[in-house]
Amino acid sequence: MPSICFYFQVHQPYRLKEYTFFDIANNHNYFDDIKNKQVLDKVADRCYLPANNLMLELIEKYNGDFKISYSISGVALEQFETWRPDVLESFKKLAKTGCVEFISETYYHSLAFVFSKDEFKRQVEKHSALLKKHFNYEAKVFRNTELQYNNELAKFIENMGYKGIICEGVDGILDGRSPNFLYKAPNVSMIKSLLKNYKLSDDIAFRFSNRSWEEWPLTAEKFASWVHPIAGCGETINLFMDYETFGEHQWAETGIFEFMRYLPQHILKHKDFTFNTPSEIVTKYETKGIYDCHNLTSWADSERDLSAWLGNPMQDESIEKIYAIEKEVYDTEDIFLIDVWQKMLTSDHFYYMCTKFWSDGDVHKYFSPYDSPYDAYIFYMNCISDFVHQLKKRKMIL
Repeated sequence: MPSICFYFQVHQPYRLKEYTFFDIANNHNYFDDIKNKQVLDKVADRCYLPANNLMLELIEKYNGDFKISYSISGVALEQFETWRPDVLESFKKLAKTGCVEFISETYYHSLAFVFSKDEFKRQVEKHSALLKKHFNYEAKVFRNTELQYNNELAKFIENMGYKGIICEGVDGILDGRSPNFLYKAPNVSMIKSLLKNYKLSDDIAFRFSNRSWEEWPLTAEKFASWVHPIAGCGETINLFMDYETFGEHQWAETGIFEFMRYLPQHILKHKDFTFNTPSEIVTKYETKGIYDCHNLTSWADSERDLSAWLGNPMQDESIEKIYAIEKEVYDTEDIFLIDVWQKMLTSDHFYYMCTKFWSDGDVHKYFSPYDSPYDAYIFYMNCISDFVHQLKKRKMIL
């Protein structure tokens, strides 16, 4: 019996102010709380609250036969606590249904696995504690920031006790095989890899409202007709996407909420199909082969690599500088300074510095709060300069 596995990413970064050279040593507040609250309010009203209400409606309507999963970054949960407790409560209400799974990730939505395994482990453990605090939930499945994945990560996460790990189904690595099965890395013993079916996921997340797409308009009935033939030649159809797909990236006027409202009905018309969470998938199915991923991959852009965050001189310089002071930061034993430093590790800061001008360039511009990648770099480097200045002053006092 094939399963539909929905996983939604929920994340909001702490965006930096337009922090100028003249702010250095004069202003130690780097984060644009006005902008951050404005963005959160907009997305909460367009997406989080109406989408959560819809998901709750579907869970109740199908008496537990409809199931979903979320990965909510620690910094997003922090902002819910501070500015939108109603959103946090709506996620708690979903958690109480028993039909929702919460997935582990890095607390600060960072690239820490690439630059500091110690910091990576700290953030994963901190995020796990937050899931326990808000939802009384112990995650069994992990997803790294932006689905970054390779064999080394799979082994590392297995050693941390996880049973499953989520990643992109990259065509070159699958080499003609289907993403609709569980796989495993060549160097692990138990942990299973759940691969995103990027075509079906992106049909909803990116192409749904594209009137030039040959399949527009996409209806729930049509989507189900694409899924049902997978029965017999696949075991899990992993539909992974940003939660903002509902109401923010695809506005309510496009019909995205109505599509989701009727999708379970049409999927379940085929008696062999069920909805399952990632941990249920891991328990239900065996692996069908080796997914041998040497280089880090992601779900971003057409390259499916790390070039959205790393590779140009601005990105490389800024990320090297912020990780270079890790030991000095922790030596202070100052909880506030450590938290500020960790918030500056969030991957979005480096995403805003991306200078791609081909097919993915417009996507980066859409998400950035700055006029250009160069502004993002300048403001970030100014913040680092002030932060290092603070560290030096504190060291002198101590």
